[in-house]
Amino acid sequence: MGVIAPLPPPRTEDWRALLERAHALGVPRDYGRRHRLRPMREPSRLTFIGADIHGRPQWLAPRAAAAFNRMRQRAVDYGIELQVVSAFRSVAYQLGILERKRERGQDIEAILRVSAAPGYSEHHSGRAVDLTTPGCTPLEEDFEHSPAYQWLHRHAHRYGFRMSFPRGNPHGIAFEPWHWCWHAH
Repeated sequence: MGVIAPLPPPRTEDWRALLERAHALGVPRDYGRRHRLRPMREPSRLTFIGADIHGRPQWLAPRAAAAFNRMRQRAVDYGIELQVVSAFRSVAYQLGILERKRERGQDIEAILRVSAAPGYSEHHSGRAVDLTTPGCTPLEEDFEHSPAYQWLHRHAHRYGFRMSFPRGNPHGIAFEPWHWCWHAH
């Protein structure tokens, strides 16, 4: 008997309306050009990849999910446990993150150094996954010193994954050793 997965997240409201709300919060209209990021559309289908470290269901686009599951299983063969922190995030969900940070008084420039603007996150594509491993604080640079990161650095490309935001990346996004995105071979 297979795992019964919850329903995937619902499709978001109008993409352009969500971007307008982001601009109203201070996201510059030329954000994509300035950061060399292109808009990311949500996939038409998602595949359940299991629960994240908080027990929430997580999803990836079907081909990315298949590649991720193969990579995660191969990591186990090496004694590495890859845990999901976050996978697919809708544009609406990303906007909610931005809104909550603004409500707490965070400056838009500071927010955009660590979080892509709604509409531009690779998570919208269903191909990106944030990872951690037991003993690491999620979404912290210390992940770089873990055996899991070292394994990903050496092997993730074999499964079509690459780290999107290394130090000094051309997008001006903070170093994110936990963020890996699948690219079709």
